[in-house]
Amino acid sequence: MNKRDFVLWFKDLGKDDIPLVGGKCANLGELYGQIGVPVPNGFAVSAYAYKVFLEKTGANKKIDALLFDINTDDLKSLQEVSEQIRKYIESLPIPKEIESSILKAYDRLCTQRKKKNVAVAVRSSATAEDLPGASFAGQQDTFLNVDKKMLLKRVHECWGSLFTPRAIAYRKEKGFAHDQVLISVGVQELIESYVSGVMFTMEPVSGDKDKAVINASWGLGEAVVSGSVTPDEYVVEKNTLHIVGKEIFKKDKQIVSDKRGSTKWVTVPKNMQDKPALTDKEIARLVQYGVQIENHYKFPQDIEWAKDKGGHIFILQARPVTVGVTTEEMKKKERRDFMEQDIIIRGLGVSPGLGSGKAKIILKVKDIANLEKGEVLVTEMTTPDWVPAMKKSLAIVTNLGGKTCHAAIVSRELGVPCIVGTKNATEVIKDGQVVTVDGKRGFVFKGEAAEREAAKTVSAPVDLSAQIVTATKVYVNLSIPEIAKKVAEETNADGVGLLRAEHLMLGIGKHPRLLLEEGGGQLMVDTFSQGIGQVAEAFSPRPIVYRFLDFKPDEFLELKGGEKYERGHVGPNPMIGYRGEFRYMKEDDIFRLELKAIRQVREKMGFTNTWVMVPFVRTLDVFRKTVQIMREEGLDNRTDRDFKLWIMVEVPSACFMIEEFCKEGIDGVSFGTNDLTMLVLGVDRNDVSVQELYDERNLGVLRAIAYTMAVCRKHGVTTSICGQAPSVYPDYLEFMIRNGCASLSVNPDTVVSSRKMVAVIEQKIQMEKALGFATKPKIAGIPMEEVFFWKKVE
Repeated sequence: MNKRDFVLWFKDLGKDDIPLVGGKCANLGELYGQIGVPVPNGFAVSAYAYKVFLEKTGANKKIDALLFDINTDDLKSLQEVSEQIRKYIESLPIPKEIESSILKAYDRLCTQRKKKNVAVAVRSSATAEDLPGASFAGQQDTFLNVDKKMLLKRVHECWGSLFTPRAIAYRKEKGFAHDQVLISVGVQELIESYVSGVMFTMEPVSGDKDKAVINASWGLGEAVVSGSVTPDEYVVEKNTLHIVGKEIFKKDKQIVSDKRGSTKWVTVPKNMQDKPALTDKEIARLVQYGVQIENHYKFPQDIEWAKDKGGHIFILQARPVTVGVTTEEMKKKERRDFMEQDIIIRGLGVSPGLGSGKAKIILKVKDIANLEKGEVLVTEMTTPDWVPAMKKSLAIVTNLGGKTCHAAIVSRELGVPCIVGTKNATEVIKDGQVVTVDGKRGFVFKGEAAEREAAKTVSAPVDLSAQIVTATKVYVNLSIPEIAKKVAEETNADGVGLLRAEHLMLGIGKHPRLLLEEGGGQLMVDTFSQGIGQVAEAFSPRPIVYRFLDFKPDEFLELKGGEKYERGHVGPNPMIGYRGEFRYMKEDDIFRLELKAIRQVREKMGFTNTWVMVPFVRTLDVFRKTVQIMREEGLDNRTDRDFKLWIMVEVPSACFMIEEFCKEGIDGVSFGTNDLTMLVLGVDRNDVSVQELYDERNLGVLRAIAYTMAVCRKHGVTTSICGQAPSVYPDYLEFMIRNGCASLSVNPDTVVSSRKMVAVIEQKIQMEKALGFATKPKIAGIPMEEVFFWKKVE
């Protein structure tokens, strides 16, 4: 290989050739020739070719003149100069020797593929190793579905893209002359992608290096890379290739090649829009490639990939997933601009909606008073102490966190757009900078979105006349009383299936034992009754189901007095330790404070739509003692017909003793599938080394649930579910409805979509009955008749 060649083939390149062909092309060469994963063939128009082009055309002189004394703060002037330079570069003739080399290489590619006119992708590849690519890489061009006629034009345009406004401003700021940064152009056979997307060989939000995360959608990959579609997401345990998470989204549009040598958006056929883009075998194969690449580079990778109609998977690009500010920015900014705004940073979108406003960087909770209403809160992470600030925020961006972190849960309930897991938003976003937060896609970009009115997660209040009616109730999960009225009006949920108590305790900020010691028991009663009453009033006459405090011992440690009163209860596995009904029996003085609050809500405030639920029920004896304490405090579902008593079914003993629990007079059960799966299978759901065994759809788990529901139906006890399984697996929801589940409880942002899913399933069942035939539904490939083991025994 000659370093002065105008064209260099991928097979001859490696990761050390960045000065010759830039980062993208060098890594493609490494993938193609050294690692052995399937990579579409291609070549690089070298940085030396670009240098010769500048020298032979004398372009540098005019570029220097146009850039002389430019004011990069004058955006209009900057844009004008950028356009002049790009047009000038594209108007200059490519030297014949360079042109000939490019076209000969293209013809050779066609010969290798045994095609006359191979469609190619043409991508810029910057050579400046010491410059953060994020400052200008996102502005350099990529062209898809390019034929021979357009090839030289696209190479020209890639060269010109080195002079976008952002790239010019960055080089000016850092004191680099424009001719210090060269550019290469990659020309690669275009895979006619049937499916494409991005894979991270580590969990990009949590940093879990034992998992890979795949995003996939129909068509060419630009749709996923640019964030223009919401792709399917698969989370895979790399060592075992076990799929531990699967989210399938509606994919109603895709980018495809057109006959004019370009690309276009088209509508995805309706029968494909809700289908998974990849099979389990394809997911496993893709992760194997990812692990192979990661092992070679010895670092987690961000990989773009594609699958053709024949089912062949190709790797299109790989780059390191890094944590530092500079390299993280490079990764983020290599995504194409969205809505003509500069993307500042990307994280995990956890609460959908758009929010535009001034950013306020707050690092310590003591400074939250500095946040003005309508500003965008940017911080490291949030805790319950931050809720007052979160309520005033137009949007929220955090460095840390995942889908179930405090910021995610609270922001969804508040209806505030939120992005978590950005790693360094507090460094990248400037205080006072106007930004727009896209809480669905996970983007923060410069400037104010034109669609500011779209900022609300939930749109206008639901038109009750048009509301879908379902036999299965769709309840909502809540933990923040202040937003109850808004959620009740905008979602039209049938009630609250899970009102968490923990947030009320965190709001007080003290361990309940410390409160009692200080004589503050009444504070707890008043705080709880006020919060519960606020929710009950908002939803009245719809029911709200209040779950008694279910802190695990290690979670109590966060409260003042936690170390003193709780440290002794923290065992080796707090998830199965001192919690639930057992705690109420052992510390009934604290439990009685909650009961007084409930009675105050029902009797003094008059909200008799308030019901209660006992969590983590283990044994019949302890449950009886818990109920006895309730009755001593004046709460008795035997004598008060409006008062309902539910239990959480999270422990296998509750499933197989359900007949006895029903006879004790319970009114309802709610399945907590997360804990129930863990305990049925004996698998710690927080231990990654055994995650391949954790499956809510395991036959043993399904049988436990189905048996419980059958017994409850016999005794007239209502059944519900507030675990995550139905929202992750549609067949799980159908399984629950077919077996008589009376309700499900979901987060506020999914009430409407969940109701639609329920309606479809109910209509399907009704049609089967009307036509006199029944399908044989399966869940996770298991025929449902296999679930009903007790019928075979009978």
